[in-house]
Amino acid sequence: MERCPWCEGFDLYREYHDKEWGVPVRDDRALFELLMLEGAQAGLSWSTVLKKRETYRLAFDNFDPEKISQYGDKKIAELLNNPGIIRNKLKVAATITNAKSFLALKKEGQNFGDFVWQFVNHTPIQNNRQSMNEVPAKTPASDAMSKALLRAGFKFVGSTICYAFMQASGMVNDHLVGCHRYPEVKKI
Repeated sequence: MERCPWCEGFDLYREYHDKEWGVPVRDDRALFELLMLEGAQAGLSWSTVLKKRETYRLAFDNFDPEKISQYGDKKIAELLNNPGIIRNKLKVAATITNAKSFLALKKEGQNFGDFVWQFVNHTPIQNNRQSMNEVPAKTPASDAMSKALLRAGFKFVGSTICYAFMQASGMVNDHLVGCHRYPEVKKI
């Protein structure tokens, strides 16, 4: 079975590729989680975050923005002492800031899913890439998303992070054409 070459190496990576990556996600909380994990990954490999994802969910109250927005010094200290997550002060602080920004959008009547999906006109972009060399690190759409998220107060949302988020959440189908998931994801 042919797969995108980036997912080879260990079972958890292949499982993520085969079941989740590129499948359109519209749920606000799930999108928030994914964006926070992509931000946590900055400077590291996605496999590092993927291995820690379940611990992240426990540590960050299943990425509930309401709860995260209330985190104080005690909870921050607990997070920074948790070996099951990436213990970076700036990334932990960004998650709290981002929860507050998420809630501010909601208060303004803006659905987070609609906010992020607007950059692909609410329809997944179906790319036809033959090799990993054709996959960009960022695009004009991820540039626009990054700028809009930054204006809304979000942190760790640079264009490269936004493009990875767009790939993971199914806003773009970047499975290679030869990958067994390409036609499956294209149908969704």
